Amino acid sequence: MNQDKIIIRGLRQNNLKNVSLDVPKGKIVVFTGVSGSGKSSIVFDTIAAESQRQMNETYTAFMRGRLPKYEKPKVERIDNLSASVIVDQSRLGGNARSTVGTISDMYAALRLLFSRIGQPYAGTASYFSFNDPNGMCKTCSGIGKVLDLDIERAIDPDKSWNESMLGLPAFGVGNYYWKQYTGSGLFDLDKKYRDYTPEERNLLLFGSREPGGPRVNKRVEGIKTQFQRLCLMKGPEEQNDHTLRKLNQFMEEKVCPDCGGRRLNPKTLACKVAGYSIDEMCAMEFTELRAVLNTIADPRAKTIVDALTASLTRMIDIGLPYLSMNRESSTLSGGEAQRLKLVRYMGSSLTGMTYIFDEPSTGMHPRDVYRMTRLLRDLRDRGNTVLVVEHDRDVISIADEVIDVGPLAGKNGGRILFQGSYEKLLLSGTKTGEAMKHIEPLKPAPRKPREFLPVRNARVHNLKNVDVDIPLNVLTVVTGVAGSGKSSLIRDVFAREYANRVVLVDQSPVTATGRSTPATFLGFFDEIRKVMAAENGVEGSLFSFNSKGGCPCCSGRGQIVTELVFMDPVTTVCEACEGKRYSKDALSYSYKGKNIVEILDMPAGEAYEFFGENRKLRKALGAMLEVGLPYLSLGQPLSTLSGGERQRVKLAKDLDKKGSIYVLDEPTTGLHAADVKTVMELLDSLVERGNTVIVIEHNLDVMKQADYIIDVGPDGGTAGGQIVFTGTPREMAESGQTITAEYLRKAL
Repeated sequence: MNQDKIIIRGLRQNNLKNVSLDVPKGKIVVFTGVSGSGKSSIVFDTIAAESQRQMNETYTAFMRGRLPKYEKPKVERIDNLSASVIVDQSRLGGNARSTVGTISDMYAALRLLFSRIGQPYAGTASYFSFNDPNGMCKTCSGIGKVLDLDIERAIDPDKSWNESMLGLPAFGVGNYYWKQYTGSGLFDLDKKYRDYTPEERNLLLFGSREPGGPRVNKRVEGIKTQFQRLCLMKGPEEQNDHTLRKLNQFMEEKVCPDCGGRRLNPKTLACKVAGYSIDEMCAMEFTELRAVLNTIADPRAKTIVDALTASLTRMIDIGLPYLSMNRESSTLSGGEAQRLKLVRYMGSSLTGMTYIFDEPSTGMHPRDVYRMTRLLRDLRDRGNTVLVVEHDRDVISIADEVIDVGPLAGKNGGRILFQGSYEKLLLSGTKTGEAMKHIEPLKPAPRKPREFLPVRNARVHNLKNVDVDIPLNVLTVVTGVAGSGKSSLIRDVFAREYANRVVLVDQSPVTATGRSTPATFLGFFDEIRKVMAAENGVEGSLFSFNSKGGCPCCSGRGQIVTELVFMDPVTTVCEACEGKRYSKDALSYSYKGKNIVEILDMPAGEAYEFFGENRKLRKALGAMLEVGLPYLSLGQPLSTLSGGERQRVKLAKDLDKKGSIYVLDEPTTGLHAADVKTVMELLDSLVERGNTVIVIEHNLDVMKQADYIIDVGPDGGTAGGQIVFTGTPREMAESGQTITAEYLRKAL
């Protein structure tokens, strides 16, 4: 039997139309096609899921009960699978305790180094962990920040005790704490806060007549003191209780006054290696840290230093030299998170594996894409199979074999259109082949900005006192290598400064439960139910599968999942409603000859015509058409949408916002070149309507279509944080002396 191919026969997963194909092993195989065509269904829902499922079957029942469960894909036959490693785009979540150092395990090695050779001796490795009571700063419990009450927000200066001047819970007129304070005889109950003497203010806030003085009345602790004792000194694990949620509006996060944000206790911070404390090493960019580690000559540390420098070198090689170990993982972009996951496999000596990547070029500047493709080749050359779902020309062009799925998205996709080399793809005539051949020209006549919004002295993260003018009523692309400071400038400074005018459409996931659909997310399902109810003289809740109209057998899910403890779960279509989610009663009513299920099955384009006379519905459905989703059915679960589709659904939600400045964070993520064109037409139409559009982007085709470019650099991290170019794309191509300008010229 031929072992050098993964054999798939009769695959009907999601929208795939009985697909059969042979995927070569030991090669780089790139899957292409428009968003929603079925690429991920082949690679992730079939090859990856089945490989993981069968691997899990080799464990004991006890172990399997604790491992993730994978359903069998809908396929007649699948053979010759290898053990797989999946590197997807899920963000590295994590709480405030999760940092680049803890996620990559480099911080554990650094702790070991300090416990071995640090002077003066501070303790074993646990004494250098900010997540361990031995090492953490006691004031902030190792988080480096404390929550504090912003008194100005909690007290109304124009009110007295009798007018409920305190906006804190339990301090309203007649409430428990109100009685405690007003019954003390210390306060004039009709005196407004703005008229209080310094002594009275001190009594209210701290319970004493002067700062640091003795408490005057045992019932009056002082609201600031009391608040901190009750809510803030309990430790971070208890900081999310009901009281704290109510108090959130009066709170601000401050750097811990005791450790200064360094997370550790004084004894730990006093211990040094090569003249640096552990927190100082964690704050260094990887290039600087590697140089410092290379100066350590102590033979006891050789093994640890070698392992750490090898990890740092891999981080630097993949284009993350600007990161530091203390960077919180929740602040990383999708592209950075994916590269951080990649690094884990770079030092691996395993062979015969299948490595599966989901758009590894996401969030990468063209310069860094080259570094990443070098890694994919290394994995292949060590005898592994590398499967990649990708839209980027530079990644597709290194493939040994390309498999193109299409022709369109959703129901109109799910077929294999082409399989072969990149050179043959260019001659294939498919949408992808044509897009790969097409060289996008520069915009012939960019709009000229007439006015600007100023940003002055921006100093967030690595920004170096940046002054820049953001043009209005044009399409501006803000670009620069990863870590240069683009997002800091636009999201953290500009969008906050002009928050009342900015509509931010970012990459955070859409709430994608199995019950969430375009109709519910965009808010027009209520209107559909009203229309059905009015037509049939019944109540609207009858047309909700989450309410009265739901099938009683499956509770409106349409399917029944049978959990088999240590075996894989089995999902069966509900026999009572045949997967339609609704009760027989709900399905007996119709509007214009269609029942509620038939309406939800309609694609947005068809529904737009169907509800011709309903202005509300036409407006919402029109937004779906405008963002290039006419094929999406109204009831499709959002959890089944591709990344590009989810972002466009979010954009559809924000299309009619009053804010006239749209800020989009990498809107081409997960988009086929043909879809990029649709998005650019949409952004252009927003500008034509008198709006301002600002796009944070690496895609060169998007830059070429901009009216104005702001390039942040010159490099990432401490080597970035400056404005290195402003002007039109043509000016950049002709005279720009930046890394981006160099790649823009190549792309022409």
